Amino acid sequence: MRDPPVSTDFAPYLDDAPTRPYELSQLDVLESEAIHIFREVTAELERPVLLFSGGKDSVVMLHLAAKAFWPGKVPFPVLHVDTGHNFPEVLDYRDRTVERLGLTLVVAKVQDYIDDGRLAERADGTRNPLQTQPLLDAIAAGRYDAVYGGGRRDEEKARAKERIVSLRDEFGQWDPRNQRPELWDLYNARHRPGEHVRVFPLSNWTELEIWRYIERENIELPSLYYAHERDVFRRDGMWLSDSPVSRPREDEPVVRKVVRYRTVGDMSCTGAVESDADSVAKVIAEVAATTLTERGATRADDRLSEAAMEDRKKEGYF
Repeated sequence: MRDPPVSTDFAPYLDDAPTRPYELSQLDVLESEAIHIFREVTAELERPVLLFSGGKDSVVMLHLAAKAFWPGKVPFPVLHVDTGHNFPEVLDYRDRTVERLGLTLVVAKVQDYIDDGRLAERADGTRNPLQTQPLLDAIAAGRYDAVYGGGRRDEEKARAKERIVSLRDEFGQWDPRNQRPELWDLYNARHRPGEHVRVFPLSNWTELEIWRYIERENIELPSLYYAHERDVFRRDGMWLSDSPVSRPREDEPVVRKVVRYRTVGDMSCTGAVESDADSVAKVIAEVAATTLTERGATRADDRLSEAAMEDRKKEGYF
């Protein structure tokens, strides 16, 4: 919004005034929008929770939540659905961040569901699709009525369809044909008992803007987001880490490569990219030049079918 015109009667007192109207940068606009979403939804609903895995999007989202309620603490807990196949560097970062900010961490473990028979291991070893039931049970147990997630519309087609405030029915399911309008940045978080809303403060951000914000705010990330040496093997066009949960087949030789991760998740289905980007500035240059989203380039679970993500979201996945 431009400043109103200034009366010429006061001109002698305005020698030091800026010659151009004050304008926000794109990052300022996105930050302001996200902070507004956090404050509005948290004020309207009773028991919010924030999904926090230690990945870059959830890290930025938590940073924005901390800004929104500063100098007070973040007024809701953080929830992590742990597949049991997470990168150790990410879990270490998660725990350090929770301790630093004095947060309450709730962990829903896929392994617990496998151990007691509520879930069964998939033939391909991937556990990302198994996260849905632990997530829905954790939401029900905590009676959370708003769940903040770091999804962005540029990541994937199903996420591009979704509103910033997205209603879930009493079964935690999403109906892409039944979404509420969000005109004039008005967000309708009303819901009936048993329902809840998923809220995406980063919906309008891109991967490049996430990295530029990380640079501007000097936000620490898990080390695997930057170039490092790792033992990897090639499968389905991706470099997978040689680890206890992702073992190469006989025709998949293990090699030592300098790689980094654009996204983090289940080690068995998250691929690395060859890269020498060992700093934020180099990552920004690399992301600016790419034509593939991070999920499209490095997430095998999204390649199960054309509608893999949308099908999981309809079932209750984030």
